[in-house]
Order: sequence, then structure tokens, then C-alpha cells
Amino acid sequence: MQTNLDRLSEEEKQELYDAIPLITILIAGADGNIDEEELEWSKKLTHIRSYSTGEQLQVFYSKIEEDLQDKLTRWQEALPNDVKERQAAISARLSQLNPILAKMEVEAGAVFYEHLTSFAKHVAKASGGFLGFGSISKEEEELIDLPMITPIVIEIEEDDEA
Repeated sequence: MQTNLDRLSEEEKQELYDAIPLITILIAGADGNIDEEELEWSKKLTHIRSYSTGEQLQVFYSKIEEDLQDKLTRWQEALPNDVKERQAAISARLSQLNPILAKMEVEAGAVFYEHLTSFAKHVAKASGGFLGFGSISKEEEELIDLPMITPIVIEIEEDDEA
């Protein structure tokens, strides 16, 4: 599957690359405490996806993996400490992905959207709970579907003869 990254400018690609550290900080800090377990899981998940996804997405995740730790550190230092202010800043930044995803073919945009929300869910499950139950906090639950990004859905045409 083509990711359509070749249709994007370097700035637009960078916005997509920055989404992963921003989502990590958004979800990890949703409860007011950025947990090291969540940050570590973000790095592991990025690494896993750099070889376990389709070829085009492997390239995408490999590029992110190159400097993920640095970006996590830089974004944490640059973003507000107050949870609500930080969430607002990250939400505003992530909402800039909407026109970028819209430039892609629908299937490619849908795949990216699914990967971003899946990433958020995995980060949310990284700490807390018992045997995976109750591991997503109420605050994380409100954010894991990334409401600032417009969902991209693939319309399936039904056969009129059925």
C-alpha cells in the first residue's frame, strides 16, 4: 500500500513525523503525570512498527525512530506544564494533520488515521491497571480517539443487485 508521502511537502511530512511524539505526550500526560513506562512503550512500539507494518509505513516509522527520544524531550520542554494548556497546544498542532491527510488517497489517509489512533491506544495501555484491566484512565479515554483529527473512513459501495 502506498502511503502517499511523496504527495506531501517536506513540512507536511514533518507534521506527520511529529504526530507520534505529540500523541505520546498527549496520552502519557493526560492524567497529569507523564509516566516513563508510557514513553518507553512509545519507543518500543515505534521500533516494532518500523519492521512489522507494510513497506511504506516501515519507512515512516523508521524515520520517526531515528530521533524519537530527542523529539520527546524537546516537546516536553517546549509544551506547557499545565495539563489543560498542554492538551490544547497538542490538539491544535495535531489538528493541522487534517488537510495533510486529506491530500492523500482516501485509503492511505484512512490507514494513517488508524495507525495514529492505534498508537494512542497502545500508549494509554502501557501503564496502570491489573493484567490490562483498567489500564486506560478516564482522562486518556477522552483522548485516545484523537478527536482533533477528522476520522477518515472508506466508503464501501454496496451492490444494488443484492
